Amino acid sequence: MQLRIEPRVTTSIVIQGLAPIIAVTMTLVLGGILFAAMGYPPLETLWAFFIEPISTIYGASELLVKAVPLVIIATGLAIGFRANIWNIGAEGQLTIGAIAATGIGLYFPDQQAVYLLALMFLAGCLGGLFWAGIAAYLRARFHTSEILVTLMLTYIAALILSWLVRGPWRDPAGFNFPQTALLPPAGLIDPIDFAYRVTGSVYFAIFALIAMWFFVARSFQGYKLAVGGAAPRAARYAGFSEKSAIWIGLLTGGAAAGIAGFFEVAGPLGQLSPIISPGYGFAAIIVAFIGRLHPVGILLGGLFLALIYLGGESVQLGYGIPAPITRVFQGLLLFFLLASEFAVSHRIVRVKEAH
Repeated sequence: MQLRIEPRVTTSIVIQGLAPIIAVTMTLVLGGILFAAMGYPPLETLWAFFIEPISTIYGASELLVKAVPLVIIATGLAIGFRANIWNIGAEGQLTIGAIAATGIGLYFPDQQAVYLLALMFLAGCLGGLFWAGIAAYLRARFHTSEILVTLMLTYIAALILSWLVRGPWRDPAGFNFPQTALLPPAGLIDPIDFAYRVTGSVYFAIFALIAMWFFVARSFQGYKLAVGGAAPRAARYAGFSEKSAIWIGLLTGGAAAGIAGFFEVAGPLGQLSPIISPGYGFAAIIVAFIGRLHPVGILLGGLFLALIYLGGESVQLGYGIPAPITRVFQGLLLFFLLASEFAVSHRIVRVKEAH
């Protein structure tokens, strides 16, 4: 008897919707088993990981702080993913966006200008655009793999950041710590409530989700990207430009990541340091797929991934569990998400041997 994997002819919409829920459930189950194997009470530890961090208003506000960059980046990436344009370097684009925004904030001649924040926003957006544009040009001109290029550019961006905060941009009054000076007041986003760290970036994240829905569901360009991703041959036959899809898919993701970088340095951080992101650019890829590239799903996925970040910090402080447990849960979630997606779209059939 032989087994063969083949694509399903049809798939149930209900099953497609259940796939992310199954992935989350399996992540929780295996996470509990992992905690038990490490010698921790599984139910108590899972409670501390997923419930305790948001049991207070402050905890819920911190959930929004971490969810905002994930949602913003994921909305940009999802547009490219719909066209099978795989931007894996949003982390680097976030970094360059943060660098560009900080540079304007620190070195613009008039640091009291009322439009300083707007200039920083524009710089962050253009920084992310430029970094993603390198990959877009190489893919469109030389047919290079945008996966490899965007990923490698992430490491270059990290090295640039490290050089700046340890060299020319290091704060002379910072006790030799690798960080820049604090941004001027005109370059900072005030919290919505000064008791918490949530800023107006929450409103921008909502706007990004609405704009993504409108682009995907109501614009002709969004339709062309979807056709190009689902049926490349049909898109070419219809005259849809493949290069246009490449540029739009990568630049949209780059701009979103750069804007997220701006919101991080102008909001909760207030300055540039070697670690401006705990991996938001990479985690946003999971957010996009757990949300099935849909705005509502991305919102829910962003909140769940943000909860994983909070939970990792909670069990690290409460139980002494190492910080990498956050990435373990992200990896488990991605694994089960891919496995559930595979089960939805493919099946294993038995092939009779010829006699």
